[in-house]
Amino acid sequence: MMFDDRLDAARKLAEALAAYRGRNPLVLAIPRGAVPMGGVLADALGGELDVVLVHKLSSQWSPEYAIGAIDESGWSFLAAAAVGEEGWLKDEKARQLAALRRRRALYSPERPPIDARGRIAIVVDDGLATGATMIAALHAVRAQGPQKLVCAVPVGAPDSVQKVEAHADEVICLYAPWDFRAVGQFYRHFGQIEDEEVIACLRERRALAGDAPGKPGPADEGKG
Repeated sequence: MMFDDRLDAARKLAEALAAYRGRNPLVLAIPRGAVPMGGVLADALGGELDVVLVHKLSSQWSPEYAIGAIDESGWSFLAAAAVGEEGWLKDEKARQLAALRRRRALYSPERPPIDARGRIAIVVDDGLATGATMIAALHAVRAQGPQKLVCAVPVGAPDSVQKVEAHADEVICLYAPWDFRAVGQFYRHFGQIEDEEVIACLRERRALAGDAPGKPGPADEGKG
């Protein structure tokens, strides 16, 4: 299976998530690549869009290789590959936690994040490689007490999809090929998403929602 781009992948994901249409789901995108996807999903499902901020923890030997991930609270998930990198990880966690705080100030300067408490929360990314970032994101959202926690990705490594299943109530993965090597392998166009595009997407969604974060939809009326 090949996707034209992230928006094409999001439209296909929306079809697989049709059961949540009209139930005011909270779509939480992992920046930066998944934010435009989250906008498509929020539109298709009649939900709200926000971001869940996590960052991979890189190996000291290979900056591109994730040996774990950290969320805004400082909680981290470490893969087996992190063994032997404890000294490096202390500084790496501090660096990435500071980066997450800067990113939150950049993306949500006027208001706090939308609370997932009691909501159907759908965490979306453009793919699962090691799964570390998604696991950290799911942990962060689970701590808020959502009614249901869903992981939604177009593609993922089979073993990573299996790991993530323990951290979500439902995992929607459209394609988990045995020959998975990298997320971008399954996109014809997989350009980098810049902060400006993320900010514009979030600002547009807030304008459409009347800048009323956490405003209950019909499915939430009467809930205490």
